[in-house]
Amino acid sequence: MRRDSGSSKDLPLISTSTSQDWSALRRLLPYLWEYKWRVLAALLFMVGAKLANVGVPVLLKHLVDALDIKAGQVQALLVVPVSLLLAYGLLRVSSTLFTELRDLVFAKATQGASRSIALSTFEHLHALSLRFHLERQTGGMTRDIERGVRSTESLISYSLYSILPTLIEMGLVLGILALRFDVWFALITLAALVFYIAFTVTVTEWRTRFRKEANAQESAAHTKAIDSLLNYETVKYFNNEKFEAERYDENLEKLRRVRLKSQTTLSMLNCGQQLIIGAALVAILWRATQGVVDGRLTLGDLVMINAFMIQLYIPLNFLGVIYREIKQSLADLERMFTLMDKEREVADVPGAQPLHTGNRPPEVRFEHVQFAYDPARPILHDVSFTIPAGKTVAVVGPSGSGKSTLARLLFRFYDVQSGQVRIAGQDIRSVTQASVRAAVGIVPQDTVLFNDTVEYNIAYGQPGASHEQVVAAARAARIHDFIEATPQGYATRVGERGLKLSGGEKQRVAIARTLLKNPPILIFDEATSALDSANERAIQNELRSAAQGKTSLVIAHRLSTVVEAHEILVMEGGRIIERGTHEALLAAGGRYAQMWNLQLNQPETLAETE
Repeated sequence: MRRDSGSSKDLPLISTSTSQDWSALRRLLPYLWEYKWRVLAALLFMVGAKLANVGVPVLLKHLVDALDIKAGQVQALLVVPVSLLLAYGLLRVSSTLFTELRDLVFAKATQGASRSIALSTFEHLHALSLRFHLERQTGGMTRDIERGVRSTESLISYSLYSILPTLIEMGLVLGILALRFDVWFALITLAALVFYIAFTVTVTEWRTRFRKEANAQESAAHTKAIDSLLNYETVKYFNNEKFEAERYDENLEKLRRVRLKSQTTLSMLNCGQQLIIGAALVAILWRATQGVVDGRLTLGDLVMINAFMIQLYIPLNFLGVIYREIKQSLADLERMFTLMDKEREVADVPGAQPLHTGNRPPEVRFEHVQFAYDPARPILHDVSFTIPAGKTVAVVGPSGSGKSTLARLLFRFYDVQSGQVRIAGQDIRSVTQASVRAAVGIVPQDTVLFNDTVEYNIAYGQPGASHEQVVAAARAARIHDFIEATPQGYATRVGERGLKLSGGEKQRVAIARTLLKNPPILIFDEATSALDSANERAIQNELRSAAQGKTSLVIAHRLSTVVEAHEILVMEGGRIIERGTHEALLAAGGRYAQMWNLQLNQPETLAETE
């Protein structure tokens, strides 16, 4: 069985080895190749821009040489060589024009690739099992995704807009220097470039560990901040604001120290780069100046060589930053791809077909089911029962007996280790997960709502439902009057995780949402646990009405809510120890009868205590 292999907190610090860099690039290319014609057009515009850029110093040379005239010559009648000036201006404009066309053409490819990668990651995370999402650290994971998506744009931008154009320009300049002048100009320039690049790459590789450590500390700080804010009420309950601030500040202090190291080493890198560039410029210009003095070169040649060097070394000034950002972008991209590589613990088998229920309530069967979240701690032991089509089976028992696990297995959040769960005679492992979950509706014990309106949360059970359908579901769940009494009615926002609503109100929204979904199989997992007695009795009637003609599994703590079930299962220690109707179980005088008598006497006990 495939597993998710941990949560986002288990992700290693990504090594930026060459093999992993190429692996990340190979995985990125298919997203870009969807826009291959735009990519090719952008490359052509980039080459055009560089040709125009290199042509500027050449024209500048001819312009200077054309001005090298003596008084009395016929050329002196011309104040300036107009054609050369016009050509010079045209090349300048062409360089900018081609650059802007490149950016314009390639923007759609860049944004499209970022969108596709973000969507793929989002879909994959939703496809992972419940185990992964129970173990994940939301803050750190969201930072990984955010940096990964942003790195796509950075990687494309730096590669296509900085590295590749600079390499093309280097090749053109070295060619002109070697062919137009003596080979030493090209050799000095090439030696300086090689030394510069080697120095930059070596120092940047050394510095990368500080950046990776800073990212790790940033993710840890972000995780703590998000976790603390999501649990705002718990922090307040225990008056632990100072404790949370100290925990957060501890990570911020580590982040500060790592960033200071990063800045110090960056200064070292920049100083070394300027020394290399300065030495190369002095050597080149000394040789060019000597050539002018000897008469081998013109003043225009000197100006052209100087312009070439300035044009070449300006982008090299940023090579360290660009190289570091590319390496970091590759690391961030690899980290996001690591998330995408998480294998699904629960996956559809090849060729899985949709579940077929024949448009009628299906029978549900648990056959000799064995299950454990952790192999060292089994939860269910040889559990077998049947929910007949259109009937209701209730499961009761103490906490930890495995009741809610039955709902998770039926929803196929997990797969059983042994035995089978069947719907309409089909093993749910052999059909698609989407079709199983479409056929099952659940009202969970702990209801979590989206930070949106009440109407949005109810309509989530059937996206696209009309307002009238939403209102009908709210009426059935006995929450319509409460909603109408609020100033904004169905447009009332429920807050983060629905915290603006009480527990009972949230549960009634959850009930309305499930009633709107109207699936053939219903699961009520302590569906009325957060309601007062009056509302519980009212909603019990609605739930019974909603369950008419549907196959229902009711998980309950209050036995009064399950007395009319077709069959009641009593679970303890992951085993079914009793089963039967309410009357039969009471008559048997076993564990169910004890639980019934205990709950029956609880109100009297409370009254005596008061």
